[in-house]
Amino acid sequence: MLRLKSPDHERFFQSAMLEASFGGGEANVAVSLARLGHQSVFASMLPDNEIADACIRQLKAFDVSTRFIVRKGGRLGIYFLETGANQRPSQVIYDRAHSSMAQAMPGDIDWNRAFENAAWFHITGITPALSESAAELTLEAVKSAKEKGITVSCDFNFRGKLWKYGKSAPEVMTELVRYVDIGIANEEDCQKSLGITVDTIDVQSGELGIEKYEALTAKMMEVFPNLSVMAITLRESKSADRNGWSACLRDKGGFRLSRRYEITDIIDRVGSGDSFAAGLIHGLLAYEDRQQSLEFAAAASCLKHSIPGDFNLTNLAEVEKLMSGDGSGRVQR
Repeated sequence: MLRLKSPDHERFFQSAMLEASFGGGEANVAVSLARLGHQSVFASMLPDNEIADACIRQLKAFDVSTRFIVRKGGRLGIYFLETGANQRPSQVIYDRAHSSMAQAMPGDIDWNRAFENAAWFHITGITPALSESAAELTLEAVKSAKEKGITVSCDFNFRGKLWKYGKSAPEVMTELVRYVDIGIANEEDCQKSLGITVDTIDVQSGELGIEKYEALTAKMMEVFPNLSVMAITLRESKSADRNGWSACLRDKGGFRLSRRYEITDIIDRVGSGDSFAAGLIHGLLAYEDRQQSLEFAAAASCLKHSIPGDFNLTNLAEVEKLMSGDGSGRVQR
């Protein structure tokens, strides 16, 4: 997508300027994984115009392969971002109707070619929210990936402003998740994308009850026995600038909780969930110890809060340093 953001912490059009960059769920994950040393390929549909050309150039600049981007359709999707401060929350406005990806349908992407030599396929709950045909394309993709024995991860990513074409998120996502191996979410995603609830997890309170997340991850794996890992990010929202950040994970070995980070000066939290997803994918591939996998994902996504834009422009050494306990922020000379 094209991202148009008001400068600094201004309200929309407080000044006659918007900062332009690119981003989006799966693209953010692809860039993060490339930064961590993985061969990363982004498959999508973009229009055949100069704006999409610029988007592709930026992905290539981060060593993401774009050879399976189909050039078709009328426009690139846009989202507008106003960054909050203190008690004023950030807000996002989507302009994605009739975009190339919203018009995509089964058969538009050659999954047989795209999945040659692939080991992992990542999707989000955002694409199937765009349109019924995009949801059908996503289902086609995960079925093809599973037929080929590829590990499938999914960030459930509930976006209430996008589910407008007549089907609810649980109607669509419940079928998709049956083809998923690694589930990634926050507590709201589980509730609103899949209808999975335990007692009352209050996402607005800023307080965490860890026992409820133990129950939620257990229930997720009970309802979806195909899941081998279920990870949930835990955000304590004290204000727009100050969050507590941690994550939990359940697999067949039990429930794990990461280190907690106190983030007191958030630069940009958009894309932090995608950086967690990419960190978890790397962690699961790099470490036998699932606790280490979780700690890597939590550290990578913590660092994203310090970087403007959608992309997590950290590297492996920086994440490993924070994992080791060095969060001092001292100048490196």
